[in-house]
Amino acid sequence: MHRARCAAPWALAAALWVGASSTGSGLVQDVPQVRSIGHLEVVAALDGALPTGVAVSPDGRVFTCYPRWGDEVPFTVAEVTSGRAVPYPNAAINRSDPDRAADTLLAVQSVVVDPTGQRLWLVDTGDGFGPLRAGGPKLVAVDLSTNAVSRTILLPLDVVPPGSYLNDVRVDLRRGPAGIAYLTDSRRTGLVVVDLASGRSWRRLQGHASMQPEPAFTAIVEGAVLRRQGQRFQVGSDGIALSPDGEWLYYSVLTGRHLFRLRASVLADAQRSDADVAATVEDLGEKGGASDGLESDAEGRVYLTDVEHNAIRRWQPDGTIDTLVHDARLLWPDSLALGANGYLYVSVNQVHRQASFQGTDRRQKPYVIFRLKVDGTPIRQ
Repeated sequence: MHRARCAAPWALAAALWVGASSTGSGLVQDVPQVRSIGHLEVVAALDGALPTGVAVSPDGRVFTCYPRWGDEVPFTVAEVTSGRAVPYPNAAINRSDPDRAADTLLAVQSVVVDPTGQRLWLVDTGDGFGPLRAGGPKLVAVDLSTNAVSRTILLPLDVVPPGSYLNDVRVDLRRGPAGIAYLTDSRRTGLVVVDLASGRSWRRLQGHASMQPEPAFTAIVEGAVLRRQGQRFQVGSDGIALSPDGEWLYYSVLTGRHLFRLRASVLADAQRSDADVAATVEDLGEKGGASDGLESDAEGRVYLTDVEHNAIRRWQPDGTIDTLVHDARLLWPDSLALGANGYLYVSVNQVHRQASFQGTDRRQKPYVIFRLKVDGTPIRQ
């Protein structure tokens, strides 16, 4: 019995070291590897600053944005045409000027086409120029037919105070005279609600457990524990999505693996308290990995990036989760956008390879916008 146990390792070594005369190394080349799932198509390869958001119009126009995270940012919003990023809606508004914060774009984190398919909403964090100042944090609408700004809603500093970082937005045009916008705040955590008719805004659920980084969470990306500047990586409320009827708001924190939802009808009512909103929160359980961006479709499903596993998954209303794509090129899949052409678009930006995580900058350009074919349709109103 002793000989039998010892023979197994030698048998394995012999099996691996075959074919020496043909390969020169003697080591078998076709060993098992992690398999890929799904098929990605390259939409654009971008060599500039690190992009975050992605949006696509009904006629297939693609947009992205660049926050100020240390790279040189000549423009903070772009349309991607013929594989190139060009300032959008124009170069002038992209000349960031903190002394004219209300009139220029400072640091846009998210771009989203609303349910009309006719407007592109820009989430300007106002970040990157020292302490937040009045006019910096704002929500800007661009008319896609004229490529002109149609609305600017300034978010006051008592709603978005210093230390905030606005992240993502979703718009429901069925509530109130002109609709409601919901935004996540990743630093202070919680949600910002905006009445699009009056421009009034208010905060909800700051510090709520579902909005906070999961305390025991450890991010594992590209096989390694992810720390920022040597400390535990912690980011709160991030991705956000709406159900087709606008009744449920789905969300997740970046450093956590749970999906949550709450009643949007309660959140959208400025007369309801934090406690009222918190009473509607539901924990839908683990979703397979940490997510940055979320998206939803008219069929009631929620799409989830998985930055830990180079994947995109889809949550079904019955609670099951499917993997749509698993591909080594998904090096931090960030934002998602569902197009009318049946494709799901994703921005991939290697966030985890920045110097703040690795000690030195290990990013390798280009950054990529991919798309994959899905059977979902965008929510339209």
